Formats: sequence, structure tokens, C-alpha cells
Amino acid sequence: MTSPLQAASHWTLTAVPYGTADARALTQALHQEQLAIYNTADDPETTDSAEFDAPHGRFLVARLGDGPALACGGWRTLGPSTAEIKRMYVAPAARGQGLGRRILATLEQDLLGRGHTEVLLETGVHNIAALALYAASGYTPVHSYVPGRNPDINRALKKAVLQPAWY
Repeated sequence: MTSPLQAASHWTLTAVPYGTADARALTQALHQEQLAIYNTADDPETTDSAEFDAPHGRFLVARLGDGPALACGGWRTLGPSTAEIKRMYVAPAARGQGLGRRILATLEQDLLGRGHTEVLLETGVHNIAALALYAASGYTPVHSYVPGRNPDINRALKKAVLQPAWY
């Protein structure tokens, strides 16, 4: 039997400030999930919300119609040509529908438009779905770019991106 979420196709992605209630609820859900799996995680409350403000970043939430926000992700600038994708999360009720792929593609297109030629991200070693998504999307493993990361828990990935046609 198909659930209403699986049958629906009217997902909307909206750029929101990182500090909004929807963004905070989703990033806290991600944080709690990471703590349960790895017994450690970066607290999203310590991230400066301005890091995701345009033109140096963007944060997206996804919702089904007028329903609650069920997924999120953002990017922020790390250097003149490098961006980092952060806080990718899809609530359990919305998983398996390609929503993570849609958020990732939207973030990549947006950061391309800002002139970035390299994207970095991290995910946990036990997040098999995320690792598969990133591999299928062209990301390859690299050494950690965050000092002090535990390679038994974290995987750093990189993707070289092309300038959009209008550059």
C-alpha cells in the first residue's frame, strides 16, 4: 500500500534563513539522528546562520504542498571557488522518494551560479543512502578538510563542477 507521502509529487523547495523555525527543527532532527548513530555530532546551533545567507550560501527546506517541512540542505562558501554542502536531511517519513537528490541538484545549480568550481561535503560512514547518492552524483572521497575529524566516523567527499553556460 502506498502512503500519501509516497504517492504525492508536489514537493516544493524554498530558500529560508538558516535560523528559521523550520530549518532549526530539521537540523535538530538531523543532529539527534547523528547522536543516536555515532554518539557524536556537530551541534547545528553553533553554526552562524549568516553563513547560509546569499550571496555566500543558501539554505533550502522541502515540504509537500502546505504541509510541514520534511527535508533540508544548504551550501556555504569556504573559499573563492569552493563551497560546502551542509545539513542535508530528509525526515524518515519522506525518504525513498528522490527528495535528497532533488535538494542536492538544486543546491549544486545555485552554487554554480555563484562561480564555485569545487564542492565539498561530509557524511557519516553508516549513512549508506547518502553515500550512494553522493557517489551517483559524482562525488569522490578525499581526506578530511575539517581538522580533528574521526575517519572511522566521517567521510569527506569532493566534486569538481563546471561553470554554468552563462559564465
